[in-house]
Amino acid sequence: MLDYKLLEALATVVEAGGFERAGVELGLSQSAVSQRIKLLESRVGQPVLVRHPELRATALGRQLLNHVQQVQLLERDLQRGLPSLHTERSRLRIALNADSLATWWAEAIGRFCREEGLLLDLVIEDQDIGLRRMREGDVAACLCAGDQPVAGARCVELGRMTYRALARPDYLRQHFPDELALGRFRQAPAIVFGPHDQLQHRFLAQCGYHGQFPYHLCPSSEGFVQLARAGMGYGMIPDHQGRPLLASGELVEIAPEAPLQVRLYWHYWRHGGDFMDRLTRTLVHQASHLLA
Repeated sequence: MLDYKLLEALATVVEAGGFERAGVELGLSQSAVSQRIKLLESRVGQPVLVRHPELRATALGRQLLNHVQQVQLLERDLQRGLPSLHTERSRLRIALNADSLATWWAEAIGRFCREEGLLLDLVIEDQDIGLRRMREGDVAACLCAGDQPVAGARCVELGRMTYRALARPDYLRQHFPDELALGRFRQAPAIVFGPHDQLQHRFLAQCGYHGQFPYHLCPSSEGFVQLARAGMGYGMIPDHQGRPLLASGELVEIAPEAPLQVRLYWHYWRHGGDFMDRLTRTLVHQASHLLA
């Protein structure tokens, strides 16, 4: 059986970013915290932390952290029936895409977090691969484009985000002066969020182009829009960010007939208790207003 004092030490070390700060939070010496981690590693038979070049949890360590979070969520449910039972604030580790974080996510989740005293540990991943974090046991929930839940998890569709290929008018005149000639994609710079981002490829395939293309890499949702506004390329921008720029004429749509619809799904572990059920109901309700 797991010793939850040892798991608490692991969670605090990772959250605090070091043994000394974890000791301060736990009221223990740095040596005592280190001994708890060593004892935990001895009991599970492998390391739970990597110390160099930076402190981080191993694959097993992430699974144990995920387990701790789920236990804390279940304890919150118990506290609702036993008000005298004191429970610390819960921290929930969630994977989600940067565009959702930059647009509708905070409005959807903010009131729930305030009322429930929930702390979030957000892991930013492309919507096409966020589910991998759950398979690895790294997160307790994820928001992604995949609709196939992992074993032991539930999946709920929240809605969809619409993306359009946007660029400055002068960029469009330079690279696509007459019409959307497919061969011009070979020379026209694009903006891609990251190496796992497939939106650009899906857009080009939808237009009928399957070759190579030059691109900037910009792993920031806000920075992504700024590069497009600077005329550095065209990019797939969600309507939440693109509408005002289209309305003002600052950006124009390269292919009005080829918008991309990305469905978003909320995945969460079945044994998250009533707390996760309430969170899910909140997200479903809010997403019905905030997403198409």
